[in-house]
Amino acid sequence: MTDQNTRLGIWMMVLTTFIFAVQDGISRHLAGEYNVFMVVMIRYWFFAAFVMTVAARKAGGLLAAAGTAQPLMQGFRALLLVAEICVMIYGFTLLGLVESHAVFAAYPLLIAALSGPVLGERVGWRRWVAIAVGFVGVVIILEPGFGVFQPAAIIPFIAALMFALYGLLTRFVARLDNAATSFFWTGTVGAVAMTAVGAWFWEPMTGPDWAWMGALCITGAAGHYTLIKCYEVAEASAVQPFAYLQLVFASTIGIAVFSETIRLNVALGAALIVGAGLFTLWRQRRAG
Repeated sequence: MTDQNTRLGIWMMVLTTFIFAVQDGISRHLAGEYNVFMVVMIRYWFFAAFVMTVAARKAGGLLAAAGTAQPLMQGFRALLLVAEICVMIYGFTLLGLVESHAVFAAYPLLIAALSGPVLGERVGWRRWVAIAVGFVGVVIILEPGFGVFQPAAIIPFIAALMFALYGLLTRFVARLDNAATSFFWTGTVGAVAMTAVGAWFWEPMTGPDWAWMGALCITGAAGHYTLIKCYEVAEASAVQPFAYLQLVFASTIGIAVFSETIRLNVALGAALIVGAGLFTLWRQRRAG
């Protein structure tokens, strides 16, 4: 891997995080006006079409992409991701982008904590300390000891836990399946599942909101495309730390567009979470 490729990969990751932050902002708007299940369903229709188009252009076409020796695990992965997206978007409507993303930033720490029981990987004491520090940051954000604890505050943490498990299962299935197969199952199974649920919650949309829905679908496909290209030109360990920029971009959108604010405890907790996460990534890279 050359330095030039690594630099390109970093810029592609920065672009990816920006696109996903914009996508989250649009999701927050649409889910505030319409049912979350319907919004995610339409988004997944476009995503599935994108996935199938990409698969059809590769050697072997759709049949090759769909071929797997572990269909139940691939299906469960896909269902887990689509459920996580619904939970996270619902969290946006209750807590906003700033606080939701501040808590969701803990997902790399959850991956590190669960990599032992799920994948049998060894987690050293230094990373366990970093994980503990990150969870202190989560507690600071949630403020369980001050006033009446809001149950809604736990929603993005549940989403982070689901996404961490999804990430671990993606690594698990990668032992037998390639990335194209996992990508295909993620999009198609997710679309089928959301259609089965979302069709019961259909609501008429206004013309402007259909435009926003189109933008949501485009940013979703564009974000996945740039992420794929990012990992094609650079090692994951080199670009992953820059994924935390999504917290910065999403918070900026939350403040500028939705008039959200950053409370001191959220800023402090997020700093601890990001710092601990960057340390675990650094330790993982050294171990690798």
